[in-house]
Amino acid sequence: MTLVLGLTGSIGMGKSTTAGFFREAGVPVWDADAAVHALYAKGGDAVAPLAALHPAAVVDGAIDRAALRDWIATDKSALAQIEAVVHPLVGQSRADFIAAHADKPLVVVDVPLLFETGGEKGVDRVLVVSAPPEVQRERVLARPGMTEAHFRTILSKQMPDAEKRARADHVIQTLGLEQTRRAVFDLVAGLSGETRNA
Repeated sequence: MTLVLGLTGSIGMGKSTTAGFFREAGVPVWDADAAVHALYAKGGDAVAPLAALHPAAVVDGAIDRAALRDWIATDKSALAQIEAVVHPLVGQSRADFIAAHADKPLVVVDVPLLFETGGEKGVDRVLVVSAPPEVQRERVLARPGMTEAHFRTILSKQMPDAEKRARADHVIQTLGLEQTRRAVFDLVAGLSGETRNA
């Protein structure tokens, strides 16, 4: 039996680093953002259906994210139309990944908006990565092109960290790399042991 662990956390909480430690521990990790990038790339499965809805969204055979943002900003129905195309394709990508790793005791699905999209219903357990607000802010504002205003906008669209932690089965505080790595390896050992004994 494969246990599916949903990995989530607000922006700047160390989710990508944590996902890297799961990979280092030999756990297959499916990345929702990477799946969307593949769907939007030239030849991706989302290109033709989105082009049919909004031809300006396609530039050089791939989805142009700036064009999608413009469409969403000017058409109230755009987001729902985009999600109706993309969400089933992302869901299929995740299901295919899990099926391809059915021989593993543990698989991680890395989904930034897991709770916000109801994705917790499709996993066995949820891990939330967290850090104090001042650490989060420092990490995010260090990113190229990030502004305080953009950071606040992103936060306003995400479930508060405290609520995510309250709803999680597991929480890892990402205050230092070695501490985070150790917490991931300990969790992998514990969860893998559970599936072997199930």
